[in-house]
This record gives sequence, structure tokens and C-alpha cells, in this order.
Amino acid sequence: MRNIFNIVMRLVSSLLGVLMVCLGGVWVLQGLNIAFKVGFMVGDKQWVAWGALLALVGVAQVIWSNTRQT
Repeated sequence: MRNIFNIVMRLVSSLLGVLMVCLGGVWVLQGLNIAFKVGFMVGDKQWVAWGALLALVGVAQVIWSNTRQT
């Protein structure tokens, strides 16, 4: 039962990391005024930094969840 729990939690953790990378990418694109040109983030360079930071945290989450010991 413990192995199943570890596999499920590793999958959930990886999916959250991928979601953070995607959301960070959207924030970067909006901050650079490239895509999704509706909203308060459009053209605001602050969101480029926040998006890049969130994407890096997401990458770290995916790496950590797939390399940690069980």
C-alpha cells in the first residue's frame, strides 16, 4: 500500500509542477504582451519576472518529485 501511495503522490506532485510551468509561461507571455492580450497583466514587465520564477519553481518541483528517495 505504501508503494501505491508513493507512486500516486509522485504523480500528483509532478502534475502540479507541470501546471506551475504552464501558468508561469502564460504570465511571461502576458507580461511581454505576446499572447492572451486581455487582463491586468498585459504589458506589465513585473509579471515576466513572476512567471519566470514560477516556471523555475515548477521545474524544480518536477525534478524533486521524480528524483527523491522513497
